[in-house]
Amino acid sequence: MRRGSDVVLTVRLTPKSARDEIEGASQLSDGRAVLKARVRAAPQDGEANAALIRLVAKALRLAPSAVRVEAGATARLKTLCLTGDPETLQQSLAELAARAVRA
Repeated sequence: MRRGSDVVLTVRLTPKSARDEIEGASQLSDGRAVLKARVRAAPQDGEANAALIRLVAKALRLAPSAVRVEAGATARLKTLCLTGDPETLQQSLAELAARAVRA
């Protein structure tokens, strides 16, 4: 979803996983689309959030400073704000979700 020059992304994060990965897109029971991700970091002292930021930034070829947790810092569902060209970001997110599903 676009908001001005940013793209807002909802992520369902699973911390303390065996590996860091983006699993693909999914839909919540309320109909919202989410990107499912797993990180090895534990959900304490912001470690899982920092790992998620690094994972998303690397997958989208962004600087980590271009990704921030906007809401849900202590929840499994998080709202990320991505700064960059919205058209490019949305296309990269679509490709990322498609790649994760095929993998």
